[in-house]
Amino acid sequence: MTKKRRHRRNNVNATQKATLNKDAAGSEEVGDRLSKLPNDILLNILERVDTLDAIRTCILSKRMMKLCTELSQFFLSCSSIPGHNVRTNSEYVRTNSAVAHVTDNILSTKSPEITISKLKIRFILMQPDCYTIGKSVARTMATQKVGAAEFEIITEKIHKKCSPADLLDHAKQFNDFFSACLDAFAGLKRLWLRNMRFGESDIPNILSTCKLLESLHLTNCDSGMNSVVQLEHAKLTELEVKYGKFEIVELTCLPKLQRVSYKGWFNSHKGPLYFGFVPQLSKLRLTKIGTRPTRTLELSQLLDNVPHIGNLHLDFQSEKIWVLPESPKLLRPVLSQLQQSWIIGAIW
Repeated sequence: MTKKRRHRRNNVNATQKATLNKDAAGSEEVGDRLSKLPNDILLNILERVDTLDAIRTCILSKRMMKLCTELSQFFLSCSSIPGHNVRTNSEYVRTNSAVAHVTDNILSTKSPEITISKLKIRFILMQPDCYTIGKSVARTMATQKVGAAEFEIITEKIHKKCSPADLLDHAKQFNDFFSACLDAFAGLKRLWLRNMRFGESDIPNILSTCKLLESLHLTNCDSGMNSVVQLEHAKLTELEVKYGKFEIVELTCLPKLQRVSYKGWFNSHKGPLYFGFVPQLSKLRLTKIGTRPTRTLELSQLLDNVPHIGNLHLDFQSEKIWVLPESPKLLRPVLSQLQQSWIIGAIW
């Protein structure tokens, strides 16, 4: 080997060594910076990410591992488990089992001296995992203060693959789970359900049990074809309904309700909502893609019992819904508080 080649190789090795040393120094510097942060800032960072990601981060440091027991906010989701999007029974079982195990482990080892300010769990409606989650949350609520608890419950089958029999079966599974874990549901602030066809009294029964509930989301849920559901609740502030086969959703008595969103209601010949006692309702969003001409929409009639609407969003996209031009005398009482409005795809 010539001197020139040996010299070139030595230079390359020296450069690589210098780069490695620089990278190592940089990593130590970053590590030193992280270790110098006070615990309250580290906790703030960890509580901004998914809890499982936070745990994976804490495993790298003994000091960080101790912080796991001091977390006050938890977000546990089947979406955080590798392979959660694989639509096979074995993957579903593995995913849900992991969520249930981690939930039970975290909540059972957490110090009762630290208040849980937020607890959100997204899981699949499968036995026995949902029971493990429900009973673990109930025990936690019984032994320590939980600020805002939320269940987001999804089903094994997506809506496009659900038959009417599947919807009924999902509702039965949920009712069994609900009955077995009443204490957990009684402490929830938010609940999101998907792909269920309930009995006539099921949804009112859920609301009567979930006395602390502030937000209810129903996606592809109903009580049967052309069904009517009446909602009454003392604390509910937010309601979101997407699709389903309700003929009408009657907001009978919801004194704290502020926000309502309804997307894709089923019956095109009747108004999707009836407003009873909703004195604080200020934001309404209606969205529908019409495939055929529908009934005329009269804003004065729709909003007759809603005098404080400040934000109104009507999105009909396909230009199949007629909004009847009305006299200012009729509209002034219902739109006098209006601050923002969007009306898209309607025919006047």
